[in-house]
Amino acid sequence: MPHTIRDIARALGAEAAGDLDLVVTRAAEPAEAGPEALALALSPAYAAGLARGGARAAMLWPGADWQALGLRAAIFAPRGRLAMAGLSRILDPGPEIAPGTHPMTVIDPGAQLAEGAAVGPFVTIGAGVVIGPRARIAAHVSIAEGARIGADALILQGARIGARVTIGDRFICQPGAVIGADGFSFVTPEKSGVEEIRETLGSRETIRDQSWTRLHSLGAVTIGDDVEIGANACIDRGTVRDTTIGSGTKLDNLVHIGHNVTVGRDCLLCGQVGIAGSARIGDRVVLAGQCGVNDNIFVGDDVIAGGATKIFTNAPSGRVLLGCPAVKMETQIEINKALRRLPRMAAALAALQKADANDGDSD
Repeated sequence: MPHTIRDIARALGAEAAGDLDLVVTRAAEPAEAGPEALALALSPAYAAGLARGGARAAMLWPGADWQALGLRAAIFAPRGRLAMAGLSRILDPGPEIAPGTHPMTVIDPGAQLAEGAAVGPFVTIGAGVVIGPRARIAAHVSIAEGARIGADALILQGARIGARVTIGDRFICQPGAVIGADGFSFVTPEKSGVEEIRETLGSRETIRDQSWTRLHSLGAVTIGDDVEIGANACIDRGTVRDTTIGSGTKLDNLVHIGHNVTVGRDCLLCGQVGIAGSARIGDRVVLAGQCGVNDNIFVGDDVIAGGATKIFTNAPSGRVLLGCPAVKMETQIEINKALRRLPRMAAALAALQKADANDGDSD
C-alpha cells in the first residue's frame, strides 16, 4: 500500500522535512531505490548509494543535509534500527488469510474461535481449543485438544501446537515450529551408564546391557504475551509441570527448549540454541547462535553469551560469557590469544631444548 512521508513520520514519531505528501510504496537500499521507494540511508556511509539510486525520499541519520543529497523529502531516525522496526510494521501487510474459516479446515465442534479469527485451508483444531479475537492461522496448522491461544495471534504454515498448551496475546509462530511435543525423558531399571558417569566424572565399574523406559510428559507448555517462535523451533512440554516461556521472549529458528525448562521475560535466543531439561533461564538473557545450556542449572538475569558458548554450570546474573566451557568473555579472549601464541612458544621451546642438548654434547 502507498504511504505518504507524513504518515510514516507520524507513525514513527520521527521528524521529517521536504515534501511530506510524497508517496512511497516500499523500502529499499539506497543504490537500489527507485522513485517509489523510501531509501534507507541510516548513516553517512550509505550516502554514496543515494547518488547511484533514484530515490526521491530517504530515511536518514540526524543532521543529514537531505537537499544536498538530491532528495525531495527525508525522515530522520536517531536510532536507525528502531526506526526500521517501526517502518517494517507499516510496510508489511502480513500473510493473506481470508477472514472466517476456510471450507477445507476441520474444527472440532467443542472448539471456540473468537470474533475476527481467520483460518486458512487444511487446518485442524481439536476439542476444547480456545482461540482469541483476531487470530490468524495459516494453512496446514494443527492445534491439539485443550490448547488456549490469546488475542491477535499469527500462526504460520505447518506449525504444530500440542495438547493443553497455553499461549498469551500477540503471539507470532513461524512456519514449522512445534510447541508441546513430548519431552526427551527415559530411565533404566538399574543405574544407567550416564548416571554413573555423572557421579564419577569418567570412570565406570562395568559396562552392561541397558534398555530405556519412556517417561510420558504429563505437563504442557505455557507461553506469555508478545512471544515469537522461529521456524522449526521446538518446545517440549514438561514431565509434570509446564515448560514456560516468559512474556516478550523471542526464539530464533531451530531453537530447542527441553522439558521443564523455564525461560524468563524478554530473552533473545538465537538460531540453534539448545536448552536441556529443567534448566532455568532468567529475564533478559541473550544466547547467541549455537549456545548450549546444561540441564538442571540456572542462568541468571541479564546474562549475555557469545556464539557457540556452552554453559555447564550456574551463571551469575549480569555475566558476559564466551567459550566451551563458558568463562567470562574477557578470560576467553585471553585464552584465544594464548592459543594463537602456542605455535611460536612451541618453536621457541624446541629451539631452547636443541640448544641445551648441544651444550650438553659439547661438555
